[in-house]
This record gives sequence, structure tokens and C-alpha cells, in this order.
Amino acid sequence: MRKFLLLFACLVFTLGMQAQDTLKYRISLTDKAETEYSLKKPQKFLSKKAIERRKRQGLRIDSTDLPVCQTYIDAIRNVGVKIVVTGKWDNFVTVSCNDTTLIDRIAQLPFVAKTERVWIAPRAIDGWRFGKRDSLINNPKIYKDSIYGPAITQIQMSKADKLHEAGFRGQGMTIAVIDAGFHNADKITAMQNIQVLGTKDFVDSNADIYAESSHGMSVLSCIGMNQPNVMVGTAPEASFWLLRTEDEYSEHLVEQDYWAAAVEFADSVGVDVVNTSLGYYSFDDKEKDYRLRDLDGQFALMSRQAARMADKGMVLVCSAGNSGSNAWKKITPPGDAENVLTVGAIDKQGQLAPFSSIGTTADGRIKPDVVAVGLASDVMRTNGNQGRANGTSFASPIMCGMVTCLWQALPKLTAKEIIELVRSVGDRADYPDNIYGYGVPDMWKAYEMNK
Repeated sequence: MRKFLLLFACLVFTLGMQAQDTLKYRISLTDKAETEYSLKKPQKFLSKKAIERRKRQGLRIDSTDLPVCQTYIDAIRNVGVKIVVTGKWDNFVTVSCNDTTLIDRIAQLPFVAKTERVWIAPRAIDGWRFGKRDSLINNPKIYKDSIYGPAITQIQMSKADKLHEAGFRGQGMTIAVIDAGFHNADKITAMQNIQVLGTKDFVDSNADIYAESSHGMSVLSCIGMNQPNVMVGTAPEASFWLLRTEDEYSEHLVEQDYWAAAVEFADSVGVDVVNTSLGYYSFDDKEKDYRLRDLDGQFALMSRQAARMADKGMVLVCSAGNSGSNAWKKITPPGDAENVLTVGAIDKQGQLAPFSSIGTTADGRIKPDVVAVGLASDVMRTNGNQGRANGTSFASPIMCGMVTCLWQALPKLTAKEIIELVRSVGDRADYPDNIYGYGVPDMWKAYEMNK
């Protein structure tokens, strides 16, 4: 009977996969000539928070802020495809279908610049997804000698604990965590007082973001934990949006389309700082693999999108990548973007983690920008207890929270000024390199210099 039920489940899943579209394409558009909006009335297409952020930093609202033309979206949809996401900054529409001739027809539309395949459905057996939750223990260790619990070293290395002591713990700041999923973050007792404003899944709107990957949950814990003597993160009193763009069941360019849409969503809801511990250079479709010469900050959609974020008034903190020990070695997009903080990994003695990706960019810019603890980083596990994890994925959020608290302390600075300030207080700022970047930043020094 069990064998029969398993076969039946496989059959149902396979039929379900066959019923869904198997291809996704990014449709790049030429213009926004038929827009119904005007830059003179930004309140029609930007939220109040997004407008206020730009005004506060003296930033111009421009054509990239205008939504994708609805008449173009409708014309594309009328060819017979489904709209997946749209991206206004890079002016594209991502669609799904089963028929490539539809894409050929779309390519002939007068407002279409180019089309690119960004996803092919994985084989059914590879795509069979389990939504089962991990079991909870919820019995974390109590550290009576430290309010930060085991995470004390990863914040003290940058003296951000001094910012906390001065009252800057992220209050009034909003952080978006763009990741792969936040498994059990809604059920872990020690995470219950993290201020989550909302969630959004750009991969599958029907999925349970709290039943997907544990990666985003551990990333969130580095920043948002606020349980004294259990674990306190680097911005424990900030508020959070949890956004899923990574599809762990396949690796295709479309995840960058989801990411681009998520960043624009973060802008719209008034986010100040974004952490993304995602990076891409190798794909299931090997024709799409990046080359080292592509690391110019503009080739990848994610990198173009990331480079615009400071112009919208947001700071992006991203992981450098974990390829330092393999043939690629280099940072991964969006870590090659301009005007972002790309974070490499060190251990708690300040030595480089061997896996931490290195720079420079293809056009010679210093990367990574700074480093933080990413080897044996202290995180929460899906069972509700503390644990450790390796990766620039965790160095990035540790840094993100500290940057958030610094910006709270220095609210008159712009996003670009905060990024430059963090670089300038690194312990290698006088001799930055392509391994440590500007080094370990001293957040207290940054505050003292500018208060």
C-alpha cells in the first residue's frame, strides 16, 4: 500500500509539473513612452516613505522610478503568456509559457529591445518539493555572563556593542532580508520578539515562506535576535521585511528577476537597509555561466539593480561569496556592484576564512569592501537552539545590522556617505586589497568622527 501511495504521489506531482509552464523569459523594453504617470506627481507611483527617503537625502526621482508601461504589459500578456514579475528600474517584464513561438512574437513588438530565456523547468523528480517543517526543541543555552550570548565576539570586533550601549540598536530603522526562506522563524521561541513587518515570496506566492530554506532564518538571527543571555543580534531593535527570491530547487537567471522585483518592493515599503546573502555565477543552464570579465558591476541584472539602490536612498549589504577555495575564487554578483558594501568572511581571530571570495572587480575596483565573522558565526538553528555556521552569508548580516545602527546614529548622512564612511574606518583603509578589502570597520570610531 505504501508503495502504491508513493507512486500515486509521484504521478500527481508529475502531472502537476506538466500542467505548469516550463519556460520563463525576461523581456527587456525600449522605453516608457506610453506611461500614464508623471514625474511631477511621484505620489501616484511611489510610497510616502520612498519619497521622504529621497527628499531627506537630496535624491532625484527619475524615469527609472516610473512603473513599467501597463499598455506594454497588457500587449505582452495578450500574446498568450503569463506575467511573472516586472522590474521598473531596468525596465523589463518576466513571463512564463510553454511555447517559444510566443516569445518570437513578443520579440517583434515595437517596444521590445530583446528577450532572454531565464528559466527551464527542472525534471519532475528534481523538483519534487517537501514542505515539512523541522522539529522544534526550543531549549537554547543561557549565557549568564553575556547579554549577547555566544554572539558577543562577532559584534565586539567592530565595536558595534558600543553603539548599542549608546542607545543605537536599530530603533526606527527598517531592514529587508532577501533570501531563500525563513524556516521555523515564526515558531522559534527565542525569535518571537523580532519585529517582522511582513513577508513576501517572489518565487511562489502559494508557498509558506516559513517552511522553505533555513538559510534566511539563520541570516535573520545574526541581525534581529533580541533575547538577552540567549543571543542578541547586531540590530536587535530594527524592524524587518522578509523577502524570498532564491529557489533552492534549481539555479537559473530568473532568480535575479525575482530579486530585482524584491528590491523595488523594499524601496516601496520604506526600507532603509537591505541584506542579501545570495550570489550567482554558475547556473543549471551552463550557457548562462558568468565569466570573470563579467564582474564589472553592470553585466548581471542583480548588479545593475544593486548599483541603483544607493541612488534610491538605500544601503545594500551583500555577501562576497564562498568561492575562495575553488576555481572561480572571485566575488559573485551582486557583490561586484558599485555603491554597495560587499562583505568577506574572517574568523574570530581576524584571519580570512579560506572560502571567502576575493576581488577585484573586472574594472579594478576594490572588493570585498569590508569583512566580518563568517567562520563559525553564531546563529540560530531550525530547532530553536543556537548553533554555528560558515559562509559570507553570515558575515553579511552581521555587518548589515552594525551598519544599520551606525546610520541610526548618524541620520543626516546619505546612503552613499554611510557606505564610504564604513570603508574609511576599516583597519586596512590605508592599504586596501582584494582579500580583506578595507578590513574590519570600527563602527564606534565612525560614530565618534561624525556625531
